[in-house]
Amino acid sequence: MEVVASAPGKVLMTGGYLILERPNAGIVLSTSARFYAIVKPIHEAIKPESWAWSWTDVKLTSPQLSRESMYKLSRKHLTLQCVSSSESRNPFVENAIQYTIAAAHATFDKNKKEALDKLLLQGLDITILGCNDFYSYRNQIEALGLPLKPEALATLPPFTSITFNSEESNGANCKPEVAKTGLGSSAAMTTAVVAALLHYLGVVNLSTSSADQHQENKNSTDLDIVHMIAQSAHCIAQGKVGSGFDVSSAVYGSQRYVRFSPEVLSAAQAAVKGMPLEEVIGNILNGKWDHERTEFSLPPLMTLLLGEPGTGGSSTPSMVGAVKKWQKADPEKSQETWRKLADANSELETQLNMLRKLAKEHWDAYKCVIENCSRLKPAKWMEGVTELIKAEVVKVLLKAREVMLEIRNHMRTMGEAAGVPIEPESQTKLLDATMNMEGVLLAGVPGAGGFDAVFAVTLGDSSRNVTNAWSSHNVLALLVREDPQGVCLESGDPRCREIISAVSSVNIK
Repeated sequence: MEVVASAPGKVLMTGGYLILERPNAGIVLSTSARFYAIVKPIHEAIKPESWAWSWTDVKLTSPQLSRESMYKLSRKHLTLQCVSSSESRNPFVENAIQYTIAAAHATFDKNKKEALDKLLLQGLDITILGCNDFYSYRNQIEALGLPLKPEALATLPPFTSITFNSEESNGANCKPEVAKTGLGSSAAMTTAVVAALLHYLGVVNLSTSSADQHQENKNSTDLDIVHMIAQSAHCIAQGKVGSGFDVSSAVYGSQRYVRFSPEVLSAAQAAVKGMPLEEVIGNILNGKWDHERTEFSLPPLMTLLLGEPGTGGSSTPSMVGAVKKWQKADPEKSQETWRKLADANSELETQLNMLRKLAKEHWDAYKCVIENCSRLKPAKWMEGVTELIKAEVVKVLLKAREVMLEIRNHMRTMGEAAGVPIEPESQTKLLDATMNMEGVLLAGVPGAGGFDAVFAVTLGDSSRNVTNAWSSHNVLALLVREDPQGVCLESGDPRCREIISAVSSVNIK
């Protein structure tokens, strides 16, 4: 039996910094970039002597990193011990394995525990694969002399091997880090592993969820279990309780998100101090998870674009630390900035929801406006519009733009006050130029900002203009798009699918 699950990466469009504190909301879009986890047994049959074993085998393979690790899992304590010489550990996957098996123990009756035991005695063979979109391939593209355009990225084979940043750039004593694009690879990876294992072990049944991917129709209880276990494993691996928006979008897809109270994971932190894991997971599954999640996706005929400026990633934790320091040093000014920013974030959400409503109720007029505006600079969107309903659509589009400029202004104010480059000057010039192009509704820095990435939301077919303009500014537009679908089961190994699609696209003469 083989189980394959996948979970998406994310883009935090609004709510950077504020999302760390309740009751502030953020809009997080899930993307077409997905992490896959493949789970199958190591041994086809249970060996007769295995009943006496106090441990079981776990094999973890990451083909893109050319890494394979072997572990022994204690059947009694559910702890993992690495027995291979691999020096690079993956705490996200290790925690995901332990927490998932503990969840099975915590929820199963005696009969199910016997079946679980048999399954575990066959060993766990886990393979993880991330879409190319999670990683930076700028260096390869430049080395090949290809233009900095998405078409060049499309020539790379799926699940391409990953390069490392140079040792020098990270300091002499640092291990090289994989160059990433900021789509939340660790959250997507953790969620995919948790989902695949929970389904494989029979704790949840995700096949009912995969048939229809809209949130209301999913088996919410099963997804909630995936969410709780993935959040716990991810937080413990990170060594801190974050806001959790990245794991939430990996599980449920695009949404408006308000974080859970950090206390709900105090049980998980107790596990680190020696409380039995099964007991810890029982507490987590019965805990008071008070996060808020509302379905959200971009209005129709709009495209999310992500660009990689290639100036090297910013360190989110250090930027968050600087902002927190500023909050303590100047509570009055910081609270005022946060309040204005929260209001602007809420207003943008309102305008985008209004556009979804207009699209639903007046599709022809909406479609006509989007197509016209996609060919014009924003200053000309209202020209020649006489029909009331079309004028209403344009007004909402222009209001959304105005609010986005306000959000960017507050983010810059916060960055300047905290002494960190939330929207650095180079990004400001690029974003201003982008927002003045034909068919561009919004542009900004996602998440915590910095030099990592830029995003744009374009109307109709105008995205090509943006990718070409970005390329001339040395910014590589990624292939990733918004995809509101959260975690799901896959029909098989994605590498086989890619081979089949590649073969079928070959012209046989």
